[in-house]
Amino acid sequence: MARLIDFKLPKAIATALRIPENDPQRQQLRVLKKLLKKARFTSFGQQYRFDDILMNKQVDKAFQEGVPVHDYNKIYQEWWKKTLEGVPDVAWPGKIKYYALSSGTSESASKYIPVTKDMLRSNKENYLRQLLSVFTYSHLPRNAITKGFLMLGGATDLQKGAAGWYSGDLSGILAKNRPFWFQTFYKPGGRIAKIQDWNEKLNEIVEKAPDWDIGYIVGVPAWCQMCMEMIVQHYKVNTIHDIWPNLGFFVHGGVAFEPYKKGFEKLLGKPIIYIENYLSSEGFIGFKDREDAKGMKLILSNNIFMEFVPFDDKNFDADGKMVDNPEALMIHEVEMGREYALLMSTNAGAWRYLIGDTLRFVDLERSEVVITGRTKHFLSLVGEHLSVENMNRAVQLVSEELNISIPEYTVIGYPYQNFFAHKWYVACDDNVEADMLAKKIDQRLCELNDDYAVERTSALKEVFLEKLSEDTFLKFMESKGKLGSQHKFPRVLKGKMLEDWTQFLASTK
Repeated sequence: MARLIDFKLPKAIATALRIPENDPQRQQLRVLKKLLKKARFTSFGQQYRFDDILMNKQVDKAFQEGVPVHDYNKIYQEWWKKTLEGVPDVAWPGKIKYYALSSGTSESASKYIPVTKDMLRSNKENYLRQLLSVFTYSHLPRNAITKGFLMLGGATDLQKGAAGWYSGDLSGILAKNRPFWFQTFYKPGGRIAKIQDWNEKLNEIVEKAPDWDIGYIVGVPAWCQMCMEMIVQHYKVNTIHDIWPNLGFFVHGGVAFEPYKKGFEKLLGKPIIYIENYLSSEGFIGFKDREDAKGMKLILSNNIFMEFVPFDDKNFDADGKMVDNPEALMIHEVEMGREYALLMSTNAGAWRYLIGDTLRFVDLERSEVVITGRTKHFLSLVGEHLSVENMNRAVQLVSEELNISIPEYTVIGYPYQNFFAHKWYVACDDNVEADMLAKKIDQRLCELNDDYAVERTSALKEVFLEKLSEDTFLKFMESKGKLGSQHKFPRVLKGKMLEDWTQFLASTK
């Protein structure tokens, strides 16, 4: 009698297919308890008495009272630095094999963010969840689903540390650990993915482009746009669809897509579906899981415990630095319309860690958010409370109105004639006057932000704008050693980064 053979799905797929209970508070409590149990014998867990916290009837409140908040510098100096020396069981069980190098958008030196096997497993499960959600879209480009996907990320040829660990861009770490069933569809392939030099990598992709049948592209908008522009120019075609007729999806994250959308549309021969995800070096936080969603759905059931600190004068100083004991809310305590900074505790040894992003909930029932900016990237010299969200939206509206592409920009604030002024540096290769751009952006910001509109009639006297080439922004990032998919140009320049930018512009004139 023939034996029946049991077919089992890969573990990551089976886990991703499980539908969790639709109770955000319960999901998050379960995650917190799981993290505490797993890490209770680590040095961190012993110091902050995770066993005692688990015994408390209100685990979440005991956790908040017993464990301090951390920014990168604090947790690195007190805990993560030891793991670079090969010390095991520091903030998470075992030794750390990978570190994602992340400069954020303001720090001058690279940050070493631990990436554990548990975190890699969680990321794979969440990628599958996102992929499966695409099948709910009503206008699904079916031809694209079965084609190849181009993942434009960091080099998989990682740098080896003295204690046997490896470091590199998170995208490179993820690509290096891609599951076997990805291989058939994955582009640009192992050889090109290893290349460290971004210009060399892009040129190789351009050469290979006609040989691939790409259905969707994954990456940071600026680099994906540049890659498509190079392909269109090299082969002297009208749109990217002349090379990749089945391209139907663009999966993006890292920065807001609004400033890039007009430039993307100019490269397309037909509409495509844009899918946003919220993937940081510290974890996979959320993704857009339905076609008509206003924001991204937070992943509340997969090894990240989230807290939300109201982004206000009570919890943050004028430079965006968080106070030592901020008000921190759980998912069931947040409100619509308020802006929050995100704290994360993860299965990579981050505990009550300030990731630096600010969020706003757009759908409480579905736990959907939009990213509004960074805690240290906002302008409020005189009470204008200008967020990155306001800036991105203004740039998008002006781009659409004038039919131009603005792939990069940054803004500074400074004293001006006993009052204050803003100055915009805008990357735009289209034929448009700088004065007109300044006037249009200023008008849009007045429409979007009442505080800004009020201050424009009083203390915020002028708005200036300097139009630059996109290449100028890229060369500055290259001069800082920050050329690549993990590095984003800061939308607001302050401190040392502003000094370096000013000197760079002076040297190029």
